[in-house]
Amino acid sequence: MTAFTRRAVGLALAAGLVLGTSFGFVDRASAQSPMSSAEITKQLSEVTQFDPSLTAQVLQGMAQRAVAANQPLPLDQSEIAKRLAKLAQIDVQIQFALNSAVIRPQSYAALGSIADAMHHPILWNYRFLVVGNTDTTGNRAANLALSQKRAEAIKEALVNLGKVDPARLDAVGLGQEALELPNKPTDPINRRVEIFTIGTVTAMPKPLQ
Repeated sequence: MTAFTRRAVGLALAAGLVLGTSFGFVDRASAQSPMSSAEITKQLSEVTQFDPSLTAQVLQGMAQRAVAANQPLPLDQSEIAKRLAKLAQIDVQIQFALNSAVIRPQSYAALGSIADAMHHPILWNYRFLVVGNTDTTGNRAANLALSQKRAEAIKEALVNLGKVDPARLDAVGLGQEALELPNKPTDPINRRVEIFTIGTVTAMPKPLQ
């Protein structure tokens, strides 16, 4: 157990004692087995290409324009989802209090695994994008704002608890603009946090000839 994982477990236990049973809701995502740090490291290091033009600001602008224009959600992948799908990525099982950016205690172990992976030598030079998503339940604009707060909460936890360099992390909320299951827009599986590998901090060394 790493230092971060020990801190995360301790925080989760403390939060559980304070919050009691107010976090009793469990959805489909939380019922799945969490990924290990080794699995996270493997998936986030499987980089086939980067998209330097796809920044948090660009994604946020795309989502805000879609919401402002009340564009109909596509029946297949949105343009945002198609661009993100090309990057190395993981879906993260992070649970939040209802209509809140407060991370549920049971999610700190998953955060520990993510931070451990980001400190792995294989990933030491990579930068990541933390993306918050919702389903279509509720107001579209409110979902966008809430997902932004949740993405920022994950980044803050990784920086403050996991000691990940903040220069390696960006956060953006996409609300319901990048559904996992466009044909099932209210399915809880659409409520997720994703982490994408978006580039490197410094130029990677060229392979030996």
